[in-house]
Amino acid sequence: MANDNMYLWLIYAIPLISIVAWLKLKKQKKGKYAQQMLSENQEAGMTEPASLHPVIDLSRCVGSGACVSACPEKQVIAIIDHKAHLVNPTSCIGHGACAAACAHDAITLVFGTETRGVDIPNVAPNFETNVPGIYIAGELGGMGLVRNASIQGQEAINDIAKRRNTRKNSNDQILDVIIIGAGPAGISASLAAKNNKLSYLTLEQESMGGTVAHFPRNKIVMTSPVNLPLIGKVKFSEVKKEKLIEFWEKTITEQALAIKTGQYVEDIINKGDYFEVKTSTNTFQSRTVLLAIGRRGTPRKLGVPGEESNKVVYQLKDPEQYVNQQVTVVGGGDSAVEAAMSIAEQPGTQVILSYRGDAFSRIKPANRKKLASISEQNNFQLMLNSNVVKITESTITIESNGKQQSFPNDGIIVAAGGILPTGFLQRIGIKTETKYGTA
Repeated sequence: MANDNMYLWLIYAIPLISIVAWLKLKKQKKGKYAQQMLSENQEAGMTEPASLHPVIDLSRCVGSGACVSACPEKQVIAIIDHKAHLVNPTSCIGHGACAAACAHDAITLVFGTETRGVDIPNVAPNFETNVPGIYIAGELGGMGLVRNASIQGQEAINDIAKRRNTRKNSNDQILDVIIIGAGPAGISASLAAKNNKLSYLTLEQESMGGTVAHFPRNKIVMTSPVNLPLIGKVKFSEVKKEKLIEFWEKTITEQALAIKTGQYVEDIINKGDYFEVKTSTNTFQSRTVLLAIGRRGTPRKLGVPGEESNKVVYQLKDPEQYVNQQVTVVGGGDSAVEAAMSIAEQPGTQVILSYRGDAFSRIKPANRKKLASISEQNNFQLMLNSNVVKITESTITIESNGKQQSFPNDGIIVAAGGILPTGFLQRIGIKTETKYGTA
């Protein structure tokens, strides 16, 4: 009888032990891979998240992996030695799902780091700034994710609608709200304004789509399902830029949203009971203003002779326009690298990627790997430690290691980032705070 029991125990125990051993081995392999990724990113200097990101209290973390599973980006957070770690900081775009999934309050969402500050406007829970009547939603307030920005845009408008409903006197000549920016937050806010029957106008300095419109062609945009006013639930999760822009354009047309493009806002003047919004071509009046602009502000320029040439642009719209041309891309971030690589894939192109640094320390691992491969092609020239010194209609002169060289100039894309609109915010009275790893 004892032998029979032992036999039965072995029948059940051996497979169970094998499964446990296999799971343990798998977990160890994942931990080893995560540690390798963390070490590589640290060596490459890729340790600074772009904006909102998690800080993990290891004393509270129990290593359940709930945060890892919750992160839509994947390979941003991983378990190493039974604790969660931010292994790929530069790929974190502030979903915040990790903090919501942690049952032990081990994750705090913060802006900036101890060494790199991030300027964030002071915004109340209802998204109103220290200037009564001016609101901020979306990327400018630190929330760059499409879903987060969309939610903030409509919540800010809902608060503005409450103000309108408590107002006794009205002047039909003055709008209830002017929305500045037609990206995710601005479009969502426009839908909410129409849904709340507010008189509104949305102003966009460039083309519709905000920061997303500046992404290279076919770039994957990460988001999550979101409910939009008048539309209902939108189930995008991982979508190409073009499809998302197409959805927004269709929404604007079908809902007849009041959006004006080509309206660069120069100033917002507080008139007491209302604001006067001055653009490059018009002046508008509104009781409230919602800033739904991006953090890139105005493009950062090179400041070299000839930069005013119409061959110089600050975003890549379509790589196919550069077929059979020699193009120089300037910059060291993902936007510059992605632009250069996408142009190099077009027939007959010759591409120079010029960067003032000695290494691409801020680009995503996938771009780093692809760049290593594409830089070996005959039509692709990588110039590190280089600076553009002069531009003419037919040439571009680049200095590298003390030597100047001139190359044919069919097109130049400057992807050197943008100047934050901090000065504009200060001019209209909005206070900002530099966050160094704080909430």
